Amino acid sequence: MSPTGTQRLLIVDDTPLNITILGDALADQYELIVATNGQDALRLAGQQPLPDLILLDVMMPGMDGYTVCRHLKENSVTRHIPVIFVTAKSDVTSEKKGFELGAVDYISKPVSPPLVRARVRTHLALYDQTRHLEELVELRTREVLLARDATIHGLAVLAETRDNETGAHITRTRKYVRSLAEHLAGTTEFADQFNDEIIDLLDKSAPLHDIGKVGVPDSILLKPGKLTAEEFEEMKKHTTYGRDALVAAEQVLGADTQNTFLSYAKEIAYCHHEKWDGSGYPQGLQGVEIPLSARLMALADVYDALISKRVYKEAFSHDKAVAIIRRGEGSHFDPAICAAFLILERQFQAIGDQHRD
Repeated sequence: MSPTGTQRLLIVDDTPLNITILGDALADQYELIVATNGQDALRLAGQQPLPDLILLDVMMPGMDGYTVCRHLKENSVTRHIPVIFVTAKSDVTSEKKGFELGAVDYISKPVSPPLVRARVRTHLALYDQTRHLEELVELRTREVLLARDATIHGLAVLAETRDNETGAHITRTRKYVRSLAEHLAGTTEFADQFNDEIIDLLDKSAPLHDIGKVGVPDSILLKPGKLTAEEFEEMKKHTTYGRDALVAAEQVLGADTQNTFLSYAKEIAYCHHEKWDGSGYPQGLQGVEIPLSARLMALADVYDALISKRVYKEAFSHDKAVAIIRRGEGSHFDPAICAAFLILERQFQAIGDQHRD
């Protein structure tokens, strides 16, 4: 649509008389732009403001209308623009080909101006309705995602309020995880395991890593001293409690949740205390048996615990935390993730400083 609010049509035809006939039929209601060949048609179709509809001749020298239409539909910028073929080729086979390429209508030459106006008006109305529905869907999707994010944050904060940790721990650990993921995405070893969507899902799901702590008794969760062996066994169950809660959420949704934030949240909640050498819990997984999401959180969670004050310890310095993590390479932590951390350690420090308790 043009800046004036008038709907904008692109007429594509190599014959001046045909352009004149269509122009006379439509110029009083629409803003018209004209191309006399396929290359110019593709160029004009992609320029802002985009045309609201394209009237396209089939038989043109060089690039014919079918080829133009195919290119339009392959381009993410122009694929949604309705195309009406206006052509002397009115046989069934030609029309079928046009519709298969994505055209919305087919007008035979010589054209009838009233028919052209009616068809254009109808398809513009349909296009407007489609765009309106797409905008509504986009709005509702944003609302759902905002509600999801608010719910995730609320659940995570609920878990943290029962612990000695603070809400800032949620913010720091998710930022650590994102930093590691973004760095690894640029490496040959991990490039095929990360994309922008996956990194965003990891970012959204990371705050739920300790959601299972809501099931641990306060006498254990808030104990200021060292846990007994029996108490530690009970504390370790928070990984299972968290996993079970997220599995229940998946079942309620009843949808395919593979590669959604719930699937990553489930991995992280259940496996972020696993260790690279197999000495972790709850399953004693080893190496790449541990989900990548949990391997990221394992390092992020330990680093944050080290630099944070707890009722049973003072905060360690950044350098001391780095030294401890370095010693855990290949035993506690995935060596590749540990190497990434050592590259990003100053970024971790900045995150910790920015989001202090």
